[in-house]
Amino acid sequence: MALINSLISWYMKKRIHQIELFMKYPHDVQIEWLRKLLLSARGTEWGKKYGYSDIENYKTFADRVPLNSYEDLKPYIDRLRNGEQNLLWNSEIKWFAKSSGTTGDKSKFIPVSEEALDDCHTKGGKDLISIYCNNHPETRIFTGKILGMGGSHLIDNTGTGSMVGDVSAILMENMPAWLELIRTPELSIALMSEWEEKIEKIARITSNEDVTNITGVPSWTMVLLKRILEITGKSNIKEVWPNLELFIHGGVSFTPYRQQFHRLIAGPMNYLETYNASEGFFGIQDRFDADDMLLMLDYGIFYEFIMLSDQQQQEARPVTLEQVVPGVNYAMIITTNAGLWRYRIGDTITFTSTNPYRIRITGRTRNFINAFGEELIIDNAQKALELACTKSGAMLNEYTAAPVYFSENKSGAHEWLIEFEKEPSDLGYFIEVLDNALKSLNSDYEAKRYHNMILDIPIVRLLPKGTFYNWLKISNRLGGQFKVPRLSNERKYVDEILSITSKTDSKK
Repeated sequence: MALINSLISWYMKKRIHQIELFMKYPHDVQIEWLRKLLLSARGTEWGKKYGYSDIENYKTFADRVPLNSYEDLKPYIDRLRNGEQNLLWNSEIKWFAKSSGTTGDKSKFIPVSEEALDDCHTKGGKDLISIYCNNHPETRIFTGKILGMGGSHLIDNTGTGSMVGDVSAILMENMPAWLELIRTPELSIALMSEWEEKIEKIARITSNEDVTNITGVPSWTMVLLKRILEITGKSNIKEVWPNLELFIHGGVSFTPYRQQFHRLIAGPMNYLETYNASEGFFGIQDRFDADDMLLMLDYGIFYEFIMLSDQQQQEARPVTLEQVVPGVNYAMIITTNAGLWRYRIGDTITFTSTNPYRIRITGRTRNFINAFGEELIIDNAQKALELACTKSGAMLNEYTAAPVYFSENKSGAHEWLIEFEKEPSDLGYFIEVLDNALKSLNSDYEAKRYHNMILDIPIVRLLPKGTFYNWLKISNRLGGQFKVPRLSNERKYVDEILSITSKTDSKK
């Protein structure tokens, strides 16, 4: 195994040179990819509609092709799922990544072409290992097993031959044969759709393996690790897996879970964040002393960005990579090698650097609170909660927040539903720190809090452990594609969770 570890590590490091090239020539790489994408799709139904054959530059592309939401592309995607081809992309589309739904649908079905699978998703998986091996030449992650927390299994779509599943399931089904030899558990278990049974089986099987690295969404990985400790009777994960050295995470912010992972693992550990969605693989944390990610520019994706404040403006025009400014909150728009054309992915990011281009995820275009003009985004919430936990000695499990609207005699407020692993010793102090941190991070929030005239001090409700898990289960939202909504401009989720809590209390 030591020889295999050395050979794989050497092979992975060869990619570093290519990464350094796109870091050095980012604009050339992006323009070349736009040219390739237009050339590939010029004979498709979409390409003919927008005259791709005579588009020679970005300006013509931006003038001719509209910005698109999932709803705009859905008629084409529905036809692809029913077996038609050459609609959005020139190669066969037979895989569809199931993602959480939009305003009109419970789920989205994102097309995954062979090119997107090989040159984007799989390439991203190889690159994150390459970057890790380059930064940690002493690594021994290949001497043991990789534990992958996969999504739900692929299913056939009405006999047409198309397959549907979480993007992680698609990747696992198409992983290289050699990787299957060093991963755990076996594929049939990793891709089970019944999550409670899957967690139990993975916990029992992997607790007897020599796991050196884990890949997964922090929330579900934490559930697994806790179950493993219950089964084994060990006090921490290092007692179960002494050679564990790396956790590769993504899907949700790691900030609320960081303290718990440190406590659960209780030993030296490396953490690597990725920005990998159903629509593509976008970013990798390439510096382990920083919390931003390198924007990956040679994965068959052309990027555009639109200032978040301009999102609702009909005439707002996106900017390309060379026009972005660090510190500005942008909504991301992608054109991909799976036929997503000028697609509003719904994520918001900010650039921490433009040489090279590094980003930090700040939230979702629909995941914010702006009921009173406060424009509170997830990035603000994460940082404020982290500070409040640190100062009050608390440890967070899950949270969500929504507005409380004006009543006849009261100002509005934000209502926070929080499930703590360790509750603050003084809840009043926790709320005070949270409120002050939000003021320091967000001038709009600070202005609305002036003398409690518009916004009153936050309302924080402590929820029993397991509340969010029970809500996900009751709502049929268990699984990797579903996440607890952190912020919402309406009270739907908050009221659902409070109703579950009140029913539980009434039974006591």
